[in-house]
Amino acid sequence: MPTVQDICDFLDRFAPLRLAEDWDNVGLLVGDSGRQVNRLMTCLSVTPTTASEAQDEHADLIVTHHPLPFRPLKRVTSETLPGRLLLQLIAAGIAVQSSHTAFDSAALGINQRLAEGLGLVEIRPLVGHPDDPELGAGRCGRLIAASSLAAIGATLQDFLGISGLHRVGASEQLIRAVAVACGSAGEFLGSARLADCDLLVTGETSFHTCLEAEANGMALLLPGHYASERFALDQLAEVIAKEFTGLTVWASQREADPLTWVAACRDHS
Repeated sequence: MPTVQDICDFLDRFAPLRLAEDWDNVGLLVGDSGRQVNRLMTCLSVTPTTASEAQDEHADLIVTHHPLPFRPLKRVTSETLPGRLLLQLIAAGIAVQSSHTAFDSAALGINQRLAEGLGLVEIRPLVGHPDDPELGAGRCGRLIAASSLAAIGATLQDFLGISGLHRVGASEQLIRAVAVACGSAGEFLGSARLADCDLLVTGETSFHTCLEAEANGMALLLPGHYASERFALDQLAEVIAKEFTGLTVWASQREADPLTWVAACRDHS
């Protein structure tokens, strides 16, 4: 069976850690690199739900998108949520690996898959990496034929399997070029404008970024942070399973978006 290090080495080839942002925390974050792996779970985030699933299902390694820990910790105790999760996983002998922004930017990473899911052509990085301009943060591309913002929103909902999203811009606005940046990436609005894109698709952003987009005639589609990334963890599980055929690999079955779309909220008291 492969070791934790074998799987980390493969993931570094698939989503090179050199592509990660400087502020990120990527690679093997918890565990013994020499330990054998029989069972592996992917997830978007390590939470009480996913940590318990990994423990219940006897996972040896969690490949999570969002790092744990993300920020430096001065102590690991049960008084904080990261501390409790780390203590739980360490006690169960479960290692944790994260590629995070390296996976966002990889050749077959989340942003590439989002761009392809929207039917874009001539796809290229929105912000090229200094060492490899063929790779980098975000993606941009053009539609084969101009389409309305409403139609692109419907395509995005179908691709992600979601029931709603937020939109900035008129439903009939014609879109020819699109930028995508998964997660919380409103900071790419300026890069999208420089790339002559009519639309930026990102998971979530601030109210003031929405106002800035509106003022500059840029459209936004915001399907939510979870939806913009979680689909790729199902696909990553398939990639790992294909590479390590003797391994039991699954994407978390219990993980869910903490936010839900509701049609209306009424007081029934």
